[in-house]
Amino acid sequence: MKQLHRQSGMSKQHRPHHHRTSLSRTLASYLLREQRLLFVLLGFLLASSFFLFYPSLTPRPASGSYSAATNIAAAVARKIPRGGASSVSAGGGAARRLPVGVRKPSLRVVVTGGAGFVGSHLVDKLLARGDSVIVVDNFFTGRKDNVAHHLGNPRFELIRHDVVEPILLEVDQIYHLACPASPVHYKFNPIKTIKTNVMGTLNMLGLAKRVGARFLLTSTSEVYGDPLEHPQKESYWGHVNPIGVRSCYDEGKRTAETLTMDYHRGAGVEVRIARIFNTYGPRMCLDDGRVVSNFVAQALRKQPMTVYGDGKQTRSFQYVSDLVDGLVTLMESNHIGPFNLGNPGEFTMLELAQVVKETIDPGASVEFKPNTADDPHMRKPDISKAKSLLNWEPKISLKQGLPRMVSDFQKRIMDEK
Repeated sequence: MKQLHRQSGMSKQHRPHHHRTSLSRTLASYLLREQRLLFVLLGFLLASSFFLFYPSLTPRPASGSYSAATNIAAAVARKIPRGGASSVSAGGGAARRLPVGVRKPSLRVVVTGGAGFVGSHLVDKLLARGDSVIVVDNFFTGRKDNVAHHLGNPRFELIRHDVVEPILLEVDQIYHLACPASPVHYKFNPIKTIKTNVMGTLNMLGLAKRVGARFLLTSTSEVYGDPLEHPQKESYWGHVNPIGVRSCYDEGKRTAETLTMDYHRGAGVEVRIARIFNTYGPRMCLDDGRVVSNFVAQALRKQPMTVYGDGKQTRSFQYVSDLVDGLVTLMESNHIGPFNLGNPGEFTMLELAQVVKETIDPGASVEFKPNTADDPHMRKPDISKAKSLLNWEPKISLKQGLPRMVSDFQKRIMDEK
């Protein structure tokens, strides 16, 4: 009996091994039948290849940082330079690819003064390339009509706000254009103008510091005042009357440049500075006091074109699309500036009047009036710095761009009747 019991116990101990052996034989038989093993190995190989090569197949983003609104992306953005977000190099070492599954969202960009003449064209370009854009404008000189065609776009937001008051937004880039730019408008309330230049710039730089956004200041050729250097280089410090009727704008922009560089040096904010020369194109205010819009509107209304002084003062005129290309190129570059953005083609006021006559009405007349105070006698940018470092220069001549502006003005003047 003991012997039988021992044999029985031994058979029970060997039973699991027998089952495992049977299971292994059954699984092997299943895999070998109809070449199933080959398909399993092939599937494993394909899966391994996908995970191995997936990072290199992921499209590389063109530029920019990661959205501050996304926690994971924001963490990655601290380690990845804005100029090339697809890889990062530490201490000159080899570039590392982004982790699998972490993709760059579209940039969130705020444009202050985005409903204005230049700002609205900038918004068009940013949305066209796939960014999300927030326009902040108090509509003193900006018009809702300039951005109305974007109101149904889910990547577009419009906020009525004065940058003199703080605002908190989660953005990656800030284009700071908010400030009246024509003499008629910035002289209307000079205290408000300088507050916009100083307090508005402080508020937007503070926002850039808080959220880690890159900041671009649109300064002006007016920082050179009535220049003693011709053409004007970025190294020229200017000749400005600090107590004149234009100083609210001229000195305001000079102070804005100072604040921008102080935030860069003292707080580590990424900044860019553009000095914009005379710009023209569709969506300019009809009666903003700038010479191109004045001449075009007056010629279309059959009024004499007003020339101040002897008409021999010179200006350089760039088409708005050239300027917008320059602003975006500067923002995406690794250079701080300042950079002159303008067309070095130089015209006297009388030469400009002649081009307008040829474009609109050969019979248009000219009316001379006394010159305004502190009006610069010469204005021509030296853009060699922008050409060499940004690979940017204007493409559209005055004779090419003026007819495009005239057609826009014709429609709007007809709507007034």
